[in-house]
Amino acid sequence: IDKSKELSASIGLLIQAEFYGTVGENAPVSIDYIPPLGDGMDYTSLELLLLSLTSCIGSAILTFLRKMNKTIIACEIHATGSRKEEHPTGFKSILVEICLKSPDVAEDDMKKVISMSEDKYCPVWSMLKGNTDIEVRFSINQ
Repeated sequence: IDKSKELSASIGLLIQAEFYGTVGENAPVSIDYIPPLGDGMDYTSLELLLLSLTSCIGSAILTFLRKMNKTIIACEIHATGSRKEEHPTGFKSILVEICLKSPDVAEDDMKKVISMSEDKYCPVWSMLKGNTDIEVRFSINQ
């Protein structure tokens, strides 16, 4: 399967509300729900969504910074989602914080690659846009 055109995922029930999920030949991921429906021991679907968003943004910005011949020493991305109070209790807003360590990335470089990620290159962000407020902050340590 050409992953750029079509993706396929499967889940199977383990116990109560705990599933194992697989995509292709990748290692399975345990997916759970909060008590009392699940035991709260594994990732929830919304936690996996936050991981998807942060990894999508991270991949995009690092690709563009490297194309700009910038040196990346370290990168951490943290996301915090605030849930709606009414059902469905998805995210009303997400704060993404990017901590970059680089000797040569400027603030304008980061603004540019974040904008490119939002506007064109991060499919997860694109899918959330218009439904969830997403704020991105960043810091650069030399």
